[in-house]
Amino acid sequence: MSETTETIFSKIIRREVPASIVYEDDLVLAFKDINPQAPVHILVIPKKPIPKLDDAEPEDSALLGHLLLTAKEVARQAGLTNGYRVVINTGADGGQSVHHLHLHVLGGRYMSWPPG
Repeated sequence: MSETTETIFSKIIRREVPASIVYEDDLVLAFKDINPQAPVHILVIPKKPIPKLDDAEPEDSALLGHLLLTAKEVARQAGLTNGYRVVINTGADGGQSVHHLHLHVLGGRYMSWPPG
């Protein structure tokens, strides 16, 4: 898939594809992953289409910080009081499968290390 191709996340933002949305504001959207890797697996995405972390620019710094604070908030709302993991996959070797920057919030079980 090309990095300039329309993604499933763009369609979720526009409500063309259904998603189990758990949080939304003007900048970000968070929803449950359809293929969860933990009891709690929420994706946090910017509404601005940034294909991958490597494509973020200095002017995106406030948005990137907002993504992390949103990850913290959705983890709190999901009751992840014992901890959680936040993952950003970047590029092919990083395991990125959708070319729209997104954070995985994983929790509800012990997370072993190394992750993969």
